[in-house]
Amino acid sequence: MTETYTLHEDPRSGNCYKIKLTAALLGIPLAIQQYDIMRGETRTPEFLASINPNGRIPVLQITDGEERFLPESNAACWYLASGSQLIPGDRYEQANMLRWMFFEQYNHEPNVATLRFWLYFVGEANLSKEQRGLIMAKRVAGEAALQLMDQHLATRDFMAYGAVTLADIALFAYTHVAEEGGFGLGDYPNIRSWIARIEALPNFVPMA
Repeated sequence: MTETYTLHEDPRSGNCYKIKLTAALLGIPLAIQQYDIMRGETRTPEFLASINPNGRIPVLQITDGEERFLPESNAACWYLASGSQLIPGDRYEQANMLRWMFFEQYNHEPNVATLRFWLYFVGEANLSKEQRGLIMAKRVAGEAALQLMDQHLATRDFMAYGAVTLADIALFAYTHVAEEGGFGLGDYPNIRSWIARIEALPNFVPMA
């Protein structure tokens, strides 16, 4: 039986966009079920019981005679891209791709994406005292992550290989909208060139 896929997502989320971009680049049809995280729609008893007990999106629903639900954006991207050109065949290159995907979740997303959410969607005036106290530290850490990417891209077109991989997709999602979190992409010319290369890929789809 052929698998079909449904993405449970909020279109404002870069983590959800990673999966949509992966599917688009590979020509994989993807049904969409949207939720508003600002309204707590992923924290309802129904969502927790049937979609993800962790109360988070994205979740990739895989249907192939049974229903399976795969949370975590990078895991879902890996599932869709398995056996494709987005994952290098060479063992070292594959591990190097994973290295940048881990970097995205540990160094990049907690800072660049969090500030985007806090400042662009929630609004600084609506943040808690504790959140406001973390803004500077997250800005410094986010700028360090972007600087590292920019230096890395000075000598290569893509993050982990001679062609686009999941590492690029994972990092592109929140990098290309980093200015919504107050990060100036004009300071990172190699990142800007890399963004243009990603956007020029066949079947590229923009973030909604």
